[in-house]
Amino acid sequence: MASSMGHSDRLSFIASPQYKKCNRTTLLCLLYSETGPPHIHRVIIASQRKRNFAMEPVLFYGVPHGCSFGSIVALEWLNQPYRLCRIDMLDKPKGYSRFNPSQQTPALLLESGETLGESLAVLHHIAARDLDRKLGFAQGTPDFDRLNRALAFLHTELHAAFSPAWAAFKVADGAPEKDMLRTMGRNNAAHSLAHLDAVLADRDWLVGNHRTVADAYLVGIARWAEDLRLFELARDYPRLHAHLQKLEADEAVIFAHAIEDERPVKSSGRFQSHVTVEELLPRLAA
Repeated sequence: MASSMGHSDRLSFIASPQYKKCNRTTLLCLLYSETGPPHIHRVIIASQRKRNFAMEPVLFYGVPHGCSFGSIVALEWLNQPYRLCRIDMLDKPKGYSRFNPSQQTPALLLESGETLGESLAVLHHIAARDLDRKLGFAQGTPDFDRLNRALAFLHTELHAAFSPAWAAFKVADGAPEKDMLRTMGRNNAAHSLAHLDAVLADRDWLVGNHRTVADAYLVGIARWAEDLRLFELARDYPRLHAHLQKLEADEAVIFAHAIEDERPVKSSGRFQSHVTVEELLPRLAA
């Protein structure tokens, strides 16, 4: 049918009521031909790009130094196409609450248009997208239970332990509560870091005999021990420090650091591009 429509016929069709009733596939069949006018080709190409863009998951990650760092690492390890949306946690972009009412990160915008929040849910979802990558385990297995336990510990114990120290970070120097909050954070984190140091005494990875999303999550939050100047990990927790150094040499971790710091970097996975919250808003109505 496309070859039987001349240039003027196609332009007339675009302006007709029938055009609005056609689905996208029909329009491509009707409008495309090798001799068609250039602007029609551009319309079709733009439509195709929009469709591809809408089919890729988008990770909302937080800066500075968010725990969503681990989700970036996990997506790199997964080696499937994805995009990133940068969220400044000190100045959150208008419209982000429409994707994630809590306005926390990470959050993963799925192909369906649904947004998945919370680190544990996001990391389990990433792992489950391709179990052959061995980032996680099949639900209902003992290995899955061990992974779930490790992630839960990292979130409820280690992540939470740093909360007072992060609160102190936001308090002005000289304020009487600053030292109290730092001490509280250090004492809380010491227990969790000691546990991890002991766990890593007889294993190469947190769970099983290969890297998993638990290791990705760990490297994103254990760094706070030195970022907040609470510990010297090489001295205080040498086994944990060695494990983190191994992870820091991984291409995906190097990539995640560069992304946070807005430095040029080549993806070792299938990262496509950054997108803005504003650019993503049409997917809410898709």
